[in-house]
Amino acid sequence: MGDSPASSNRVKLRDGRFLAYKERGVPKEKAKYKIILVHGFGSSKDMNFSASKELIEELEVYLLFYDRSGYGASDSNTKRSLESEVEDIAELADQLELGPKFYLIGISMGSYPTWGCLRHIPHRLSGVAFVAPVVNYRWPSLPKKLIKKDYRTGIIKWGLRISKYAPGLLHWWIIQKLFASTSSVLESNPVYFNSHDIEVLKRKTGKATGKKCFRYSKGRFYGLFRAMGLRTRGSKHQYKELYSHLAW
Repeated sequence: MGDSPASSNRVKLRDGRFLAYKERGVPKEKAKYKIILVHGFGSSKDMNFSASKELIEELEVYLLFYDRSGYGASDSNTKRSLESEVEDIAELADQLELGPKFYLIGISMGSYPTWGCLRHIPHRLSGVAFVAPVVNYRWPSLPKKLIKKDYRTGIIKWGLRISKYAPGLLHWWIIQKLFASTSSVLESNPVYFNSHDIEVLKRKTGKATGKKCFRYSKGRFYGLFRAMGLRTRGSKHQYKELYSHLAW
């Protein structure tokens, strides 16, 4: 299998939906570590994963990337929930015959399905890692000194409040074009990355960051709404679902 690009494959789930996936690394039959990567918001199975072919082969690693429901070539799920995301991961692992246990890496917003697996199927997990996981800034256990200089705390706090008490307003803010959106603020603010991050990004090869990553097709754009438990004509219930994901 090696490090060569793989064509997109899909598996059919019990409910009739299809999940798209891509494999990388050594053949799973010979792998010592079988790892499923759960991508974040606005990403896909084609995300950049900076691990060399030599390292992957030396450690005998099999990597499985997949498009979460509503992303890329995977079908959306109108009944999407934390539990359904867990079921998708477990069924994907079963259909590809990964065995009784596997490893998970949750990246950014992909941390909440990963957390769901810890909660609902811990017996299937050999190990779990979180990369830049989503956190709730309202957690009392979150040290204030860690987020003191993070300007996003205010944005996220207001987003959580609005999603809970005025979901229609959040919907309008996401689709409006009169004012700068939250995403454009994040992309244009250099504080988003610290000095070490910037040095790493200078040396990084692979996909572009920032605005170039967000040039989606219309279908991909709608997939982002579905990823948040929303549709373009989202209901109050759907926005509260987003809030519940961020407030576990």
